[in-house]
Amino acid sequence: MQSIFRKVEGGIDNIFTGGERHSHTHHGYNCAESHSEEHNGNRFQSFAPQTTGHAKWYVDGCSYFWAVSEALVQARETIYILDWWLSPELYLRRPPSRNEQYRLDNMLKAAAERGVQVRVIVYKEVPQALTLNSEHTKHALEALHPNIRVFRHPDHLPSGHDFQADLESAFKNMNLRTFDLSKLGKDALKTLYGTSDDMVLYWAHHEKLCIIDNHIAFMGGLDLCFGRWDTNSHPIADAHPENLDDILFPGQDYNNARVYDFEDVDKWENNKLDRTKSSRMGWSDISISLSGHIVASLVSHFIDRWNYIYSGKYVSRNEGYEKIPVPLRLHHVPESFIGAGESIYEGGQRFVGGLERRFHHGMGHLLGGGDDEEGGGERSRDGGYSHGHGHGHGGEHNYGPPQDGNDTKLHIQLTRSCCEWSSGHKIEHSIANAYISAITNAEHFVYIENQFFITATSDDQHPVSNKIGRAIVQRILRAHRNGEQFGMIVCMPAVPGFAGDLHADGALGTRAIMEYQYNSISRGKNSIYGALVANGVQDPQRYLRFYNLRNYDRINTAPLMSRAEKASGVAYEAARREFDDAVESGYDGYRRDEEVHSELGDNYHRYQAAAAGALRDQPDLGKTADTVSSSYMDGGPDLTKRGWMGEGAPGLTGNGGEAELAAFVSEELYIHTKVLIADDRLVIVGSANLNDRSQLGSHDSEIAVIIEDPEHPVASTMGGHPYVVGAFPSSLRRQIFRKHIGLLPDQRWDQPTPNFLPVTMAPTNMYDWESPADRLVADPLSANFTRLWQNTAATNTAVFDDVFHCVPSDRARNWAEYDSYFSQHFSMPGAKEDTDAKLKDKEKKEKEKLSAAFDHVSGTPPPPVSPKQPKVEYGHVVPGYPGGVEAVKARLAEVRGNLVEMPLQFLVEVKDLAKEGLTLNSLTDELYT
Repeated sequence: MQSIFRKVEGGIDNIFTGGERHSHTHHGYNCAESHSEEHNGNRFQSFAPQTTGHAKWYVDGCSYFWAVSEALVQARETIYILDWWLSPELYLRRPPSRNEQYRLDNMLKAAAERGVQVRVIVYKEVPQALTLNSEHTKHALEALHPNIRVFRHPDHLPSGHDFQADLESAFKNMNLRTFDLSKLGKDALKTLYGTSDDMVLYWAHHEKLCIIDNHIAFMGGLDLCFGRWDTNSHPIADAHPENLDDILFPGQDYNNARVYDFEDVDKWENNKLDRTKSSRMGWSDISISLSGHIVASLVSHFIDRWNYIYSGKYVSRNEGYEKIPVPLRLHHVPESFIGAGESIYEGGQRFVGGLERRFHHGMGHLLGGGDDEEGGGERSRDGGYSHGHGHGHGGEHNYGPPQDGNDTKLHIQLTRSCCEWSSGHKIEHSIANAYISAITNAEHFVYIENQFFITATSDDQHPVSNKIGRAIVQRILRAHRNGEQFGMIVCMPAVPGFAGDLHADGALGTRAIMEYQYNSISRGKNSIYGALVANGVQDPQRYLRFYNLRNYDRINTAPLMSRAEKASGVAYEAARREFDDAVESGYDGYRRDEEVHSELGDNYHRYQAAAAGALRDQPDLGKTADTVSSSYMDGGPDLTKRGWMGEGAPGLTGNGGEAELAAFVSEELYIHTKVLIADDRLVIVGSANLNDRSQLGSHDSEIAVIIEDPEHPVASTMGGHPYVVGAFPSSLRRQIFRKHIGLLPDQRWDQPTPNFLPVTMAPTNMYDWESPADRLVADPLSANFTRLWQNTAATNTAVFDDVFHCVPSDRARNWAEYDSYFSQHFSMPGAKEDTDAKLKDKEKKEKEKLSAAFDHVSGTPPPPVSPKQPKVEYGHVVPGYPGGVEAVKARLAEVRGNLVEMPLQFLVEVKDLAKEGLTLNSLTDELYT
């Protein structure tokens, strides 16, 4: 076992490669000899062949979870789920008070009672480091019905040391959940993570997949767990003083990872976040549903994972677990999705090399060419295809299967990251191969949206190994030298989603990730920008720019809340907690009889009655919005006219104005997406982050699909020149861009559209091609779009910096500027703060020192010391904002969407962002990449 840790000195990858560095994902490097031979014939060296199917995108969790709920209702034979984290109490539809039957555990129980076999695989976490509580997931689900079986993997087996004794000193005064993990020694880490077959189990199962009846699959970035449900306008306030039944985010589902991590997730009441004071963190993500031949690849992958775990862990247990037989045919799939008589594994590689030909073939028809022998045709007004004339403009309509009966499909291939520990196979990193291929072969434009961005341009960036960064540099250099018009945009989170003040000792791990990301992007000669400058590209941002997302909201603590509290004698949060307790235990929101209400405590009833009484006396009290997030979306109400005592009422001064001012909050909109879109012709979407953990294959397990859409061409432009794009990739990219810059209307969670349905019920996305908003984002290289995108980001950034002093920010280039810009104004909930006595003592000493200096020099008294503004909690308006609430609302009214510039100068003058006064050990150094 000690030999394993000697290998760590040469890099953690050696643990999995016998000491020889397997240089994963190097551009132009053939590592086929390290992989299973049967995969080498498939594109990207994937285990799965290229195939076909239908796909539908979902931007954010509201529509996605609704679609999953529709499919679960229809399940008749099998439900297969792979998740990093699964919360049995997750509500797939909101609000929870009216959707109890759509709570995940209730839906799985109902399916099991219909005879459906439910099989779930979740990551078995290290409980000292993560709060997922997969044990609760397993026991809660399996207790529902014998037809539900749950595997947890891997087992973390201590390697012979006494677990408690070995870790006691390491864990003393430490919180691994805020990444004090970085200080642990190697022996402690080995004991913590455990070993299996001479391998240390540092890595996670990170896939997100749900397959129903071997017929429809859901996959992407969204786990079926707390914190992921969100609408495209991302409300981050969820106080409802008028009616507690309107709560959208019950219990621990109301989360802000920058303030508190999830804790004791099986107990909702342990959520420390006070929703009358702190915002939640919005969650930006993308997933898809799939049908057709591609589902066979996903079924094969799930069964392979299940049977591997069964053979290694459950085969000797007499607990009703068993292998899943591989199906030979999808008998029950409608012929409209799989041709009659076709095998589950048919349809392999029949379109290799035909992508460009099909695009040009379609382009000829869009421009008035001849007949399409392959079933194309002109786009009709309803968005389908017909052989008539005329191209539809404006209005919502489908792209997708032609209306003449021909079932043209997307070209789709499954890729994955896996190895011996995760699946019993040789290393496969076909996802990374696909990323590098997509970037290298892009003609004009690449968009990447990802939770992380850690990559290398050379071997000098050890321990980072994946060379996606090198592919980016080489593609931009080719464009620069050839005089090509080429562009890339990357959206990523401003800060990894871990709690704590960035300057605090507990944020070492957060800063480590940030340092790796800055070193990947712009700091140092081996960064992407550094490599481009060294090769003659003086302005790398001409080709490649980085962005974050951020939003604001107003917590509804308006006068109705205080009046209801006073009349009832019950604090809003006390009543809300009783409501959450009832929802957690299975409150039936469809019924309103006394039996059901008896499940709710007296605090809930007293508060609700008092709120109703206050509204009867003064109806305008209930007109204060519970969220104002719609104001930065398309067609949303003017924020300056959204009153505190009712919509349209004038703003307040004095105490009322101070209360409204204190209610405004801001937080980063957390990007959890894992998507690449190239030329609006190709999409890679799945669970894989852009870092070593996801891309190398030897670390976290992942899945992703590559989708191309040559069968549904759309006439567009690229850089002002005519260019044919695919309907699926282009509509997804345009939808994302419109959301980010506020060109989509506010999304209502209780008003489903066809985009809320699975692909088997509504085969294509509704999208308003050629609408004014669509035309603004259609060409990502046009001067008009570039100006709109960059100006929106610049305005939003300036507003948020001004009103909230958000960090990270370019206004804090070192720790001294960080403290003056942020720390002196804000306190982190739960963080250790100086007591008033310490502050007064410090001020007293400063005055005495200043007085002595003046006496010595001139004998004149010193000028009075200006009193400091008291701190406010993190996420609120900076204290002393000039002009008060009316000025704040006027400034925030300038915000459109969520797009902000990534602050590439943040702490740029700090030499060692992650290692100031501390040293990351050589093992955890790689865990963060």
